[in-house]
Amino acid sequence: MSPALPVGAFSYSEGLEVLVQSGRLGNAAAVESWLEAELQRGALRLEAAALPSLMALLRDWQERAGRGDSAAETARQRLVERDGWLLAQREAAEVRAQQRQMGGSLLQLLADLGWPLPGAAALATPACFAWPTGLAWPTAFAWAGHCLAVPAEALVEAYLYGWVSNQLSAAVRLVPLGPTEAQRLQLRLGPRIAAQAAHLATSDPETLWNGGVGAGLAQLGHSGLYSRLFRS
Repeated sequence: MSPALPVGAFSYSEGLEVLVQSGRLGNAAAVESWLEAELQRGALRLEAAALPSLMALLRDWQERAGRGDSAAETARQRLVERDGWLLAQREAAEVRAQQRQMGGSLLQLLADLGWPLPGAAALATPACFAWPTGLAWPTAFAWAGHCLAVPAEALVEAYLYGWVSNQLSAAVRLVPLGPTEAQRLQLRLGPRIAAQAAHLATSDPETLWNGGVGAGLAQLGHSGLYSRLFRS
């Protein structure tokens, strides 16, 4: 779950750049509070909680598509609908485009490593905002977990850990935040990440809520920045 995973995550700040430029995040304490708030009530929670059910849907699709089951179309629709529902939780077109790009890159990486998603073309969701079609990041992440036989709770924890790691990578370049301090923050957030993973792994994402209003506004404002370091 290093930011070096070749899916392009390092090129996005998910609103962090807006908050730094506006002076709202200027030191390690502010970054830590921001990360804790997102872990506690951001849209990230819904995606993480959906991973176990996404793995089950992908497994069902794999089995039915592989043997030409007549119920394969129902399995396809259920998977595409959940993928689209998760994308709809993100207010900013920029973030939806990010999720599609990263999801497609991860699926390509897994295929190159010997784990192609069966019938991937049939699972492509309609394109929006002129971005290529394909499954979003959470669904691709769930496919990786299925292929590698990662237990559900461990996969949820890895998803949260990877998001925090990428945000800290962005913060090192933006705040500025030293790499040693970033590691201290990652260590301090470890227990919260583990506790959230244990809770979310058994939660129904449709019963959760997204209270990350500040994150949504920051993400919506990123494309309008005069000067940007991160991808828009």
